[in-house]
Amino acid sequence: MPAGARWKLSVMMFLEFFIWGAWLPLIFGYLPSLGFNPKWQQPLITGAFNLAAVTALFFFTQFADRHFAAERFLAFSHFVGGLAIMALPFIATLSVTPILRFWLFFAAMLLHSLFYVPTISITNSIAFAHVPDPQRDFGLVRLWGTIGWIAAGWPFVFLLADWEKIPSLTSFLNDTDKSWPQALTQWLGAVLGTSKQGDALRQATGYTFITAGIASLVLAAFSLTLPHTPPKPASQAAERFAWLEAIKYLRVPAFLLLFILTFIDAAVHQTYFFWAARYLEQAVKIPGNWVMPVMSVGQIAEILTMAILGWTLKHLGWRWTMTLGILGHALRFTAFALWPYPVVAIAANLLHGICYAFFFATLYIFVDHYFPKDARSSAQGLYNLLILGVGPFIVNFAASHLGEIYKLPEPVNGLEYNFHDMLLWPAGVAFVAALTLALFFRPPSTIAHNANQHF
Repeated sequence: MPAGARWKLSVMMFLEFFIWGAWLPLIFGYLPSLGFNPKWQQPLITGAFNLAAVTALFFFTQFADRHFAAERFLAFSHFVGGLAIMALPFIATLSVTPILRFWLFFAAMLLHSLFYVPTISITNSIAFAHVPDPQRDFGLVRLWGTIGWIAAGWPFVFLLADWEKIPSLTSFLNDTDKSWPQALTQWLGAVLGTSKQGDALRQATGYTFITAGIASLVLAAFSLTLPHTPPKPASQAAERFAWLEAIKYLRVPAFLLLFILTFIDAAVHQTYFFWAARYLEQAVKIPGNWVMPVMSVGQIAEILTMAILGWTLKHLGWRWTMTLGILGHALRFTAFALWPYPVVAIAANLLHGICYAFFFATLYIFVDHYFPKDARSSAQGLYNLLILGVGPFIVNFAASHLGEIYKLPEPVNGLEYNFHDMLLWPAGVAFVAALTLALFFRPPSTIAHNANQHF
């Protein structure tokens, strides 16, 4: 694979997931500060991404695949999506009625999501089309997506710092008792340790959308330099509705059980993103400008866990590897509920690697292994419907309702929720799901060749 092509595809993946990673971790704590109703307005805004995922699966992505060169569609989508998400913090400050402000905010979020979500598949298509050996090369290119997500969290150490309370660098350098390296180190320490608080922090969180929008516009321009990837020929009717054929495989008990447990695991996974930022800030007392870097520890662990996934599957098999993946959620939420300390929170976030690689990544490999070649893509899409669409959308409302139940009458030392009792719920759900998988999941003894095959 030419070095130039690898470099371009890697940058594409880096920016693609930098965009998503810039806004997702903090949006759940940002929306309450805007006064949106927690029962339906907040879940609907965060659910815009999931609605777009369903639309992309059945319509948008297929339409783009057949009618546009992939790199041009990528450029147009990120241009429109970038402008849409950059509008969010400005809409939040409009002097209009609350209900109009909500609908404008929701519309901009939905517009961004409708154009962003299809690009997840489009970037994969571009990469697969131009790597010489997908099995050997794609993983190395996709790795840069995870690195992009991690990198997205670190600018906010500085963007969310309280610069009004931080002495100028000049004042440190003018201290004759210190060498300039010592002065610079102390100044950086002041920056890293001084976060905005309260309303100032909430308002500054709007920078997440500006950052995502800038990255999106950069990727829009960069996409025009990517290798040409022509549109695919129009599929036959049978192929256009192949996802309906994939549903027939749910007659197989192992596939049906895995389908149900995927929904549960996706819901628990979304619950983490829904509450993590507020938990880390309120219960663990992580400074606001360090919340995203602390959460990014999970993606760092994901890279390491993916490296040992092949060995784990070989030695533990499908059932126990995926059981460990779900159990990782149970352990993380249990640790959060019982021990709200910085060291424990950071260590528990390392379990994200196990949660993702041992369940979601293993699930994709399982589908690729057991489903016939002509149904694999549709089957992957069917499970993605749960992972990116239905599961997270439903849990946005459920987790919001859970928050209303466990919200304290008055904040206590900055704590707004009874996190101890609340987080034991997703821990318990994950534990039951892991136990169910361990006891009842039995992979088919043969590989399917068609939807009518009996196992």
